[in-house]
Amino acid sequence: MRRDTIFYKLFKQFPGLLFELVDEPPPEAENYQFESVEVKETAFRIDGVFLPPANAVSQTVFFAEVQFQKDDELYHRFFSELFLFLYRHSIRYDDWFGVLIFGFRSLEPTNSMIHRALLESGQVRRVYLDELGDLRQQPLGLGLMLLTNVTSETEAVEGARFLLEQARQQSEQAIIDLVTTIIVYKFSNLSREEIEAMLGLNLEEPRAIREAKEEGERKVVLRQLNRLVGAIPDEILLKLQGLSLEQLEALSEALLDFSSMADLEEWLQG
Repeated sequence: MRRDTIFYKLFKQFPGLLFELVDEPPPEAENYQFESVEVKETAFRIDGVFLPPANAVSQTVFFAEVQFQKDDELYHRFFSELFLFLYRHSIRYDDWFGVLIFGFRSLEPTNSMIHRALLESGQVRRVYLDELGDLRQQPLGLGLMLLTNVTSETEAVEGARFLLEQARQQSEQAIIDLVTTIIVYKFSNLSREEIEAMLGLNLEEPRAIREAKEEGERKVVLRQLNRLVGAIPDEILLKLQGLSLEQLEALSEALLDFSSMADLEEWLQG
């Protein structure tokens, strides 16, 4: 399941969601801007950076990392990226806070001794999704996070139906779209008709809505590509304009591993 893509969309759509996991969110939490940031001249790329508004009293930058696989190098990489980012932007920001989101506590790096001062400093919060309780007892945004972590098919369907009903009552179309996306990823072996019946949804979209989604996704992908590989030649732009929504979503996930224009060209050829 492509959780990185889902969490990117979650934070992009609802940047304030991260601060529901923080004990003391900044006063300007709702105005923070979420970005995926590449630190130049290195191989580091920070997928979750929450940038404060220019008029914030305290220029505190928040870093987020979502982890659903065991990686004993996680803390080495996370703190290296974090401090390198602060080094490159030392003039603008005067404080930082890190949030590490694990699907399960067992996914933490085995040995955290070397990073204990940072992990226990009060500037880092570790969140374990499986310990947050029933998704039905959480705000909609956190409920979506927990839905990505559900392993039981029955519980996933029941949770999705609950979130869909809540989203309909609150007229939250973005939540409905994300619930649907999560279930489509979780049940990739099922047909559109089977998923429709399971959730009580009609997944067919009017052409105008689909085209609007394609254009929005295309803009996000182009911004990311410009940041990662630089200015895009016209002939490649033409190819990008011809990609479907499904292809754009696949590219938005693949580009997280790009480091040059050659990587983009290779992906397009494939």
